[in-house]
Amino acid sequence: MRSMRTLGAVPGQDARSVPGVKSETLSGPQVEPERARRLMRRATNFAVAAAFLMIVAKLGAWLVTDSVSLLSSLADSVMDVLASLINLFAVRQALQPADREHRFGHGKAEPLAGLGQAVFITASGIFLIVEAIGRIMEPEPIERAPVGIGVMVFALLVTAVLVAYQRRVVRLTGSTAIKADSLHYASDILTNIGVIAALVLALTLGWGLADPIIAIVIAGVIIHAAYQVGRSAIEQLMDHELPEADRARIRQIVLEHPEVLDCHDLRTRRAGISAFIQVHVEMDRSLTLLRAHEISDAVEDRIREAFPHAEVFIHADPEGIEEPMPSFARR
Repeated sequence: MRSMRTLGAVPGQDARSVPGVKSETLSGPQVEPERARRLMRRATNFAVAAAFLMIVAKLGAWLVTDSVSLLSSLADSVMDVLASLINLFAVRQALQPADREHRFGHGKAEPLAGLGQAVFITASGIFLIVEAIGRIMEPEPIERAPVGIGVMVFALLVTAVLVAYQRRVVRLTGSTAIKADSLHYASDILTNIGVIAALVLALTLGWGLADPIIAIVIAGVIIHAAYQVGRSAIEQLMDHELPEADRARIRQIVLEHPEVLDCHDLRTRRAGISAFIQVHVEMDRSLTLLRAHEISDAVEDRIREAFPHAEVFIHADPEGIEEPMPSFARR
C-alpha cells in the first residue's frame, strides 16, 4: 500500500501551513452555495441581455456599412445569443438539487453546455472564413465607416464589462459554463478591436483588403476559443481528476487528524460547481467502529470546510490491510 506521508504532511499540522498550499480553495467555488447560485443566474441573464443588445447595434451598423468584418462580428453575436441561451438553460438545470433519478445532482449540464458552445463557436469561425474569402475574391467598398466604428466601440465597452463580471463570477463559483461563456466573450473583445482596426484602415488609407484579412484573423481567434471551451467541457464529462494541487491539499487535510495514520485510493471529479471526493483512510486496528466513524466524520468536516461544494466519501481501513485495487487508483 502506497504511503501518503511522502507528501510532507505531519499529523496535527494544519494544511494551510504546508508550503505550497494556499489557505483558500485552490479550485472550485469560493462562496456559499446559495450565493454561488445567485451569481451564476445573474451572469447568464446579463450575458443574454448583452448579446441581444449587441445584435441590434451591429445589425444596424452592418446595413449601412456593408463591412464583412462587421458582418463577421454580427454573426458571432448571433452565435453568442444562442450559446448564452443554452448556457442559461444549462446553469438553471445544473443548479437543481439531486433527485431520485439524479442522485449525484445535475452538475454535468454545465460541461454539456460548454460542449454545445464549442460547436457554436467553431461554426461561427468557419462562417467568417468563408465570408472573408468571398470578399477577398470580390472586393466591395465599405460605406459610412464612422458609423460602424462608433457601434463597435460601444460593443467593445459592453463586452468588456460583461467579461469582467463573468470572470468575477467564475473566480467565486468555479462554474464551467460561465467560464466557457467568458472565454467566448473574451474572444469577442479581440473581434471588436479587429473590426474597428479594419474600418479605420479602410476609412483612412482606403485599404479595403484589411476588412476580410482581419475577419480571417478573428475567425482563428474564435476557433481557438472553441478548442479551449471544448477541452474543458470534455475533461469534466470524462470525470477528469481535480487539479493535483487540490488533491495534495485533500491528502494533507486528511493526514492532519492525529488518529489518521495514512490515506490512499484518493479519487476526485467535478460536475459543474460540485466536486466529489472519495478517499480511504487508515486508522489503528484496535479502534472501535464508533471511534472510526467519529474520526471519519471529523475528516469529512475539515475537507468540506476547504471544498464547500463537495460531497465527501470516506472509507475507513485498519492500518496495514492490503486491498486489491486498479493500478491507477494507487495514488
